[in-house]
Amino acid sequence: MEKKINFNAGPAELPGEVLYEIGRAIQKYKKTGISILELPHRGKEFAEILAESNNLVKELCDIGDDYEIVWMHGGGRMQFCMIPMNFLGANEYAAYIDSGHWSKEAAEYAQYYGEVKILASSEKNGYNSLPAWPEKITAKTAYLHITTNNTIEGTQWHNIPDTKVPLIADMSSDILSAKRDYTKYAMFYAAAQKNLGIAGVGFAAIRKDLLKKSKKTMPPLLSYQEQIKENSLVNTPNVLGIYTSLLMLRWIRQKGIDRIEQENQLKATTLYKAIDSSKIFKAHIADTTHRSLMNVCFSADTKENEAKFLELCEKNNIVGIQGHRSKGGFRVSLYNAITAQSVDDFVVVMNQFEQKA
Repeated sequence: MEKKINFNAGPAELPGEVLYEIGRAIQKYKKTGISILELPHRGKEFAEILAESNNLVKELCDIGDDYEIVWMHGGGRMQFCMIPMNFLGANEYAAYIDSGHWSKEAAEYAQYYGEVKILASSEKNGYNSLPAWPEKITAKTAYLHITTNNTIEGTQWHNIPDTKVPLIADMSSDILSAKRDYTKYAMFYAAAQKNLGIAGVGFAAIRKDLLKKSKKTMPPLLSYQEQIKENSLVNTPNVLGIYTSLLMLRWIRQKGIDRIEQENQLKATTLYKAIDSSKIFKAHIADTTHRSLMNVCFSADTKENEAKFLELCEKNNIVGIQGHRSKGGFRVSLYNAITAQSVDDFVVVMNQFEQKA
């Protein structure tokens, strides 16, 4: 069967060379004589995987040893819980910027553990733009949490102002997709299944000064300090998932962040241009400065045309473009592994559909 173009929002497409290395490791990992699926998580081989993964995160994000790296189960939602559990004090409040579904859910999770304030929100306009950055943040703010890219709505923060309180960012869908000053963040984290691998694993980079705020008594599994102390081995980690993330980190380093950023800009520009010049398709986000480079969300003029276009894409081996159930329409995810050629091929199908409609 011909390889399909996979625009799914996650789990997302992986580079061919990464898939090849995963296949080899599943058969036999290096010279161990066993599969990566059987690899002891406390053995030296996995210790090497963890060490290289941690070092590559620091290298690619250009952060120093004042940050600790931890790998965990549970994806983004686990972090939604752990962040307030670890860092929200009794006489403080957690501040959130509500720019979409996932940022709102992060704030809702935090309410289980203490006081939460939404400092800015674009919910009233259907998240069709980013909210204004909050001007006043009090000293009682334990941290300010943002979601840098909104996968469902198709918006993205391209410029992050400096803040005087610890800034924590969910970067699940745009981590290492462009040059960024990661030192702005006291903590940033990502679920891996978009730009960094497969589902079932996530990582967090946490600055040591923020870690000092974690004084609560909690189960070791949910404590960042214990996770770091045990080198992400409080329980049996997702060995295959972390190894896949290592392969993705190697792939990113080999390709280079500058080239990745250029390609991502090109892919997004190509697709938005096709949508904006169309008489049938319309982008969900009108403000071009708020548009996501990772998730392009748009609709057709009628539900009938949407169904017909989906059918045409399937005939052309294009999958994963249906919009989120809450928004409808289409969502084309342009993560790092998506090639410019795949986007060009998609635009050709769009043009064919428009000519026949």
